[in-house]
Amino acid sequence: MPDVVVIGGGISGLATAHSLMQQGLDVQLLERQATPGGNAISERFDGFLMEHGPTTFNASVPGASEHIAALGLLGNASDLGPDVKNRYLRDQGRLTGISARPAGFLLSNYLSPGARLSMLFEAVRPRRKNGAEESIHDFTSRRFGREFADKVIEPMAAGLFMGDSHALSINGAFARLAEMEQEHGSIIRAILKARTGSEPGRHLYSWRDGIGTIPTILAQRLGTRVQTGVTVTGLRKTLQGFEVKTSQAAVMARAVVLAVQPHVAASLLEPLDPDAAIAAGDITAPPVNVVFLGYRRAQVAHPLDGLGFLSTKDPARIISGAQFVSTMYEGRAPDGHVAISAYAGGARNPELARLDEAALVNEVHKELADLLGIKGAPMMHRTRRWALGLPQYELGHPTRVAALNSTPARVPGLFVTGNFMRGISVANCLNSADETARLVAEDVTGNAQFKASQTG
Repeated sequence: MPDVVVIGGGISGLATAHSLMQQGLDVQLLERQATPGGNAISERFDGFLMEHGPTTFNASVPGASEHIAALGLLGNASDLGPDVKNRYLRDQGRLTGISARPAGFLLSNYLSPGARLSMLFEAVRPRRKNGAEESIHDFTSRRFGREFADKVIEPMAAGLFMGDSHALSINGAFARLAEMEQEHGSIIRAILKARTGSEPGRHLYSWRDGIGTIPTILAQRLGTRVQTGVTVTGLRKTLQGFEVKTSQAAVMARAVVLAVQPHVAASLLEPLDPDAAIAAGDITAPPVNVVFLGYRRAQVAHPLDGLGFLSTKDPARIISGAQFVSTMYEGRAPDGHVAISAYAGGARNPELARLDEAALVNEVHKELADLLGIKGAPMMHRTRRWALGLPQYELGHPTRVAALNSTPARVPGLFVTGNFMRGISVANCLNSADETARLVAEDVTGNAQFKASQTG
């Protein structure tokens, strides 16, 4: 009987299992798909590299570089390309380039003079004294002004979460900003004191073969501990721990970690921990479409000198954001070509899940052609349609996470982790996995020592 069964072979599950293995525990990972990795899929074809899921690794997250170094991946990480000089925002059908320097928004005419002045006044606005939860939009409107919230933060929420800034929780999605206000009285003052990480994109890395490099390495290290093509159908508490019911033989384990999507976690938790099941079931993940397009460089008039662009909400347009992937990292397109990934759907346009592939590609290409001065049709295209996209950290999310974190108190030996808990980025998932593994190891080894003392 293994000490721990981890259910789910995405980055969160693989990293949790890997950490448990390193601590000397007997761990087994069960994954429904034929290949582990979850949505961290990097596909190379015809000289292009498409990221179906996450595209970058944010090394500014505390502990992130240590994780990558421990996997032997820090030395061959790729920095952003030298041509990433601007950030672009689309408003009313027009792109505006803004310098990536910290003062970029103050020097650009993207925001009105009044909005830029309001930004500066953030440093002297009083901190909020009542602790009621706020949406991202309400928080940033209060601190920086309504125009900044509408034209900068709303597109950012759509780009990072494929979500709605009016529905997302500041304490759930950007908890550090809420903490900065309480600790320093001002976001600007907190950033000036830190003096690190203030330049957007400064700490974004990838690898020659993309983000899929991380789950590939983790799976290789786990070896036969990973079993793919296995669907978990239910859990039962036993005197020794748990019976994990699967599409194949049942597996017994002392502890179980759920590293699956929220709706799957809700289903498995419901017979054992209804409170946690309700919390997981309340986390939505609207569908997301990824459209990857390749062009000859001569077709595109725009310099593509940035990470890409984010878009304010516009019912007439479907792209929430796009990345200039061949500018971001080397090896994403053949010589003389460029590659662009566009994102549509999410909380902003969930109905796009019903659009057929040809229509989706055509609409995305038309929008990009208008914005970037593209002549002629793309020379290639690929799509990825995620029926369930990114988890939404909506108002009430901290309470839901607290309910999921307290599952082991109600059901000893049962733990939950994943990108719907403490951050959606790959780096956040690695941190969350480490913390989960620490708690699991303490539980398993503590119980083993207690039983040994009883029998001794």
